[in-house]
Amino acid sequence: MYKDILKELSTEYERKRDRQIYEQRMRKENVYKKIPAIRRIDEDIFKAGLSMSKYIIGNPDKYMEAVEEAKGTIEKLKMEKAYLLTESNIPVDYMDIKYECNTCNDTGYLDSGSQCNCLRQALVSRAYKMSNIENSLEAENFKTFNINVFSSEPFGNENMTPRENMQDIVSIAEGFISNFNENNGDNLLFYGTTGLGKTFLCSCIAKSLLDKNKIVIYQTAFTILEIIEGHRFKRDTKANDYEYNSLFDADLLIIDDLGTEVSNTFTNAEIFNIVNTRIIGGKKTIISTNLTPKEISEIYTDRIFSRILDKFIPLKFYGPDLRWE
Repeated sequence: MYKDILKELSTEYERKRDRQIYEQRMRKENVYKKIPAIRRIDEDIFKAGLSMSKYIIGNPDKYMEAVEEAKGTIEKLKMEKAYLLTESNIPVDYMDIKYECNTCNDTGYLDSGSQCNCLRQALVSRAYKMSNIENSLEAENFKTFNINVFSSEPFGNENMTPRENMQDIVSIAEGFISNFNENNGDNLLFYGTTGLGKTFLCSCIAKSLLDKNKIVIYQTAFTILEIIEGHRFKRDTKANDYEYNSLFDADLLIIDDLGTEVSNTFTNAEIFNIVNTRIIGGKKTIISTNLTPKEISEIYTDRIFSRILDKFIPLKFYGPDLRWE
């Protein structure tokens, strides 16, 4: 999927350059009509440059003198051109190409072959928009995460306090992010009742990976099934196919609220297909649910339950409801 997005952006950069070249040509024509002498100067500059190139090719051992002479001629012509433009109140750079990024000249790449900052930012922005949680990420990330909102008092029969438990979960989440590129088969299952920070932590992980140019898709289980049905019954084909394929191709798929969708043979098979295909392809997944593992086993087929139990790290969230806090 990353390659597909990069290809789309490369096409956009190409269109951007074509537009800038077209606009430059229009500005040149306007100047030539207003000041015909500048057309002659540009032609003379082109001829001088061409002559210099030909001399270098034809006389590789003794071309320095001719090159210096050609450079002097070109410099004089440029000065004459600048004078005529200034005299007509036209900026000296008016006829130049106006690139949006002067670092890479709207190619997306530096001379070294590495990606320009503008392309890296475009990749991040595109990934953010695809994630479906772009608006919430500024508020829900590791910088705004506050461990102190979790209770330090014992809770039920649990061995750790909610705060100690969350410290452990955050440590595992940070390891998940740090080792994301490793083919270690790590997937996470967040389970526990509502209001315990599962969705918040999903957003924290999503933002960290999006900022590393990873493609993250965040969808509720209910919405995923709507996408699947739309794909199967060919509703809004192009847009839906893109959403459908992203469920399988994204670097990270976050399935939120597993168990809120209608459970039947069809939905169970589709959920298994997505999870299993991603596991086989080495793609990582996070599942967030209000269900306990026992409840998951009762609702879904043994295939889904065994796959989740075998290939996901189960992390239990517990404590007082933070929304009431």
